[in-house]
Amino acid sequence: MTAPSELDDSFHVFDTTLRDGAQREGINLTVADKLAIARHLDDFGVGFIEGGWPGANPRDTEFFARARQEIDFRHARLVAFGATRRPGVRAAEDHQVRALLESGAEVITLVAKSHDRHVELALRTTLDENLAMVADTVSHLKAEGRRVFVDCEHFFDGYRANPEYAKAVVRTASEAGADVVILCDTNGGMLPAQIQAVVATVLADTGARLGIHAQDDTGCAVANTLAAVDAGATHVQCTANGYGERVGNANLFPVVAALELKYGKRVLPEGRLREMTRISHAIAEVVNLTPSTHQPYVGVSAFAHKAGLHASAIKVDPDLYQHIDPELVGNTMRMLVSDMAGRASIELKGKELGVDLGGDRELVGRVVERVKERELAGYTYEAADASFELLLRAEAEGRPLKYFEVESWRAITEDRPDGSHANEATVKLWAKGERIVATAEGNGPVNALDRSLRVALEKLYPELAKLDLVDYKVRILEGVHGTQSTTRVLISTSDGTGEWATVGVGENVIAASWQALEDAYTYGLLRAGVTPPA
Repeated sequence: MTAPSELDDSFHVFDTTLRDGAQREGINLTVADKLAIARHLDDFGVGFIEGGWPGANPRDTEFFARARQEIDFRHARLVAFGATRRPGVRAAEDHQVRALLESGAEVITLVAKSHDRHVELALRTTLDENLAMVADTVSHLKAEGRRVFVDCEHFFDGYRANPEYAKAVVRTASEAGADVVILCDTNGGMLPAQIQAVVATVLADTGARLGIHAQDDTGCAVANTLAAVDAGATHVQCTANGYGERVGNANLFPVVAALELKYGKRVLPEGRLREMTRISHAIAEVVNLTPSTHQPYVGVSAFAHKAGLHASAIKVDPDLYQHIDPELVGNTMRMLVSDMAGRASIELKGKELGVDLGGDRELVGRVVERVKERELAGYTYEAADASFELLLRAEAEGRPLKYFEVESWRAITEDRPDGSHANEATVKLWAKGERIVATAEGNGPVNALDRSLRVALEKLYPELAKLDLVDYKVRILEGVHGTQSTTRVLISTSDGTGEWATVGVGENVIAASWQALEDAYTYGLLRAGVTPPA
């Protein structure tokens, strides 16, 4: 396939999530997972997607076979990863090199040893033979019509130990026809100033086109990548969300955002940067890891503001406390309501939620005091926007929003002699002029309460059938006397098109859960456009 017409070949964004990223502890990708991630990365617009090591394991071999048939890449080229030929064997006769060609990938990345001790101890060969392995393998693949990148493994450690040999590997690869030679900080121990100095020197001494592959063991992988770009590297290797072995790799998303928004480099097709937050979260779902809330650019807290001082400034000009417009990367600004909230925080949050406070300073003041009072009792509204909106509407309208009135509820957990358990809940409530009593069983007391409330209300409010409790968190707050404590429960609920969170606080987990459930159902009906009874 050809490169996107609006981008040239002068700068590469190379993603290695499917290979290097998959080495993270806790990630175990199926072929279907790899295909899904490849589609997301291509949609984002990266130039190259390293799919794995065909021939090394059946999963990667299958991935390349299926990717050719099932994915119509619009932006990216698929890359196969492998090693230089074995010592003493011609590249044309090496079965591993043959598997790279059989993968069908038009681009191949070869890993080569650039640290003299690794050559002698790991490969168990001579320094000259290692150079011959690099030259022979690159030349052979080029003769077969492949584009070749060479990863110089442990380059920076090797450069420190024997700079002339490390540079000889780079020079050999380039002279054999490698399109790019990537300097790898395999152990992740380098710092930005060191990276910049070495890359600049190697570039001047070899004339090769250089790339950078940085691990994050010092927490500097993104900074190291950008430092290499400052020194002249024109190829960056990253992984989605920084996934990778040990603490991870250079994170694709802040690297790309910095290149586009801070450096002014065009590295993605038009409009793709606005998809960044969505792509980040979608890949996190595929690998079954919760997206990092505080990840730069794409985290849900990346543009969240809590302190009243910040809110006051943002009300005047959002740029005063934000380094970019969050919409540029597909994210949004959020106002967090807490006991630190001031009037500006409440006004901005009301605007965000679509509740017109009408410039009513007295109303805003009441809401501020109410929030502080409730948070002192253990509530938190930072992660419970739905409960805050109900509180805000209650203050604005002078009465709480009510679709039903609860007369009583109870939950029973029974331990039986045979070792089995039973959980049953009963709710008594009034809705639309009817008194309703409903009982239901569940796999726990909270689940039983949820089911009994649903049984009680679904006939009158069929909209509730779409609701699904998707997350449930419990936190025990500081105790008062002995074993006495306050419990906070956060519940996330979905109607299939959106998700919201509600909070409850009580002396026990059941009471706190009931409050959060009430808010969840009330907000669900409000969201569905149901008019509450007069």
